[in-house]
Amino acid sequence: MSEYFDAVIVGGGMVGGTLAALLGQAAKRVAVLESAPAIELEADAPYELRVSALSRASEQILRKVKAWEGIVKRRAAPYESMVVWDSTGSGEIRFDAADLGEPDLGHIIENRVIQLALQERLTELEEVKVFSPAQFKTASYTHKGLKIELSTGQVLETALLVGADGARSAVREWAQIDMAVNDYAQQGLVCVAQTELPHQWTAWQRFMPTGPLAFLPLPDPQFCSIVWTLPSDQADAYVLQDESTFKQHLAQALDYRLGQVVSVSERAAFPLKGRHAAQYCAERVVLVGDAAHTIHPLAGQGVNLGLKDVAELAEQLLQDAKHWGSFKVLRRYERARKADNALTLHSMEGFSLLFGNKLSVWQVVRNQGLSLVNQMSWVKGQLARYALGVG
Repeated sequence: MSEYFDAVIVGGGMVGGTLAALLGQAAKRVAVLESAPAIELEADAPYELRVSALSRASEQILRKVKAWEGIVKRRAAPYESMVVWDSTGSGEIRFDAADLGEPDLGHIIENRVIQLALQERLTELEEVKVFSPAQFKTASYTHKGLKIELSTGQVLETALLVGADGARSAVREWAQIDMAVNDYAQQGLVCVAQTELPHQWTAWQRFMPTGPLAFLPLPDPQFCSIVWTLPSDQADAYVLQDESTFKQHLAQALDYRLGQVVSVSERAAFPLKGRHAAQYCAERVVLVGDAAHTIHPLAGQGVNLGLKDVAELAEQLLQDAKHWGSFKVLRRYERARKADNALTLHSMEGFSLLFGNKLSVWQVVRNQGLSLVNQMSWVKGQLARYALGVG
């Protein structure tokens, strides 16, 4: 006999886990299908390679689901400043939390720390049941909604199927929703670096013709998470490079702002592609986060967009419980989020093209533009507030 749930969420990561908590604490019965086993984190474990730069808006969402305390009690790095400059000239812009009357500009947090806090929160919610490890196999429509078949052989029934299962979403594929893909022919190289000088609780980002390099502060004052956008062949070469040579390249690429690079962790690289689903919903099916869109990582907005997705979806579902999971309700969510996601996606692509243009005229425009905006406190403040999610 199958079990019934108000929603079945495929993907129990940061985005899917947050949605499950939002619905579960509103007394909705939720099933979460997570393909990976439950994660653990030792207090002295090395930093994870993948991190997220969470905005104030994301912090507020995670506070709402009572997961924020579980994040900060483990490890999180608030950053108070952000410095961005162009490698081809003297253009530079600096954002400071103090100028906005804010305690910080956001937090750099390992993805697994966020997932662990959410995992912990979901165990506290009686209405949420996590199936792990388990995968979505297929679904079929019934008079009540959907029948979901799991890889384990279990069968669930639900009024709403949510695809929170990433860029290669099995739910999106099953629903036959098209996805536009833009291959940037770049990779994001990630690692953890120990620097000679402390990071000063500042996010450092240098734009180069080959792509942006970010040094993001970690809880230890001399450790940073590195996200370096590079042409695919160059990224592959840097991953295989001997440690001494790579450390020198890395310090030089940041213009020695933090001195020499003392040590680096293992390195990894992943392909960068912009993706956007043709629609976010079908009958009784909805997509959130990377299942609906992925963007260039230069501004670190990917997870923030996903969390805004689930906050909006939960609000639309809960304020119209009479039509729970109906296409009308799902379309309201899509209209509320699709334009914002598209704007952010295309803006990041535009920034990438602008800063990657090697023509001297564009180099002059970039550097003068950065310097000009840096002197315009109101404009700079608006940009910072937008990034924070409080503007």
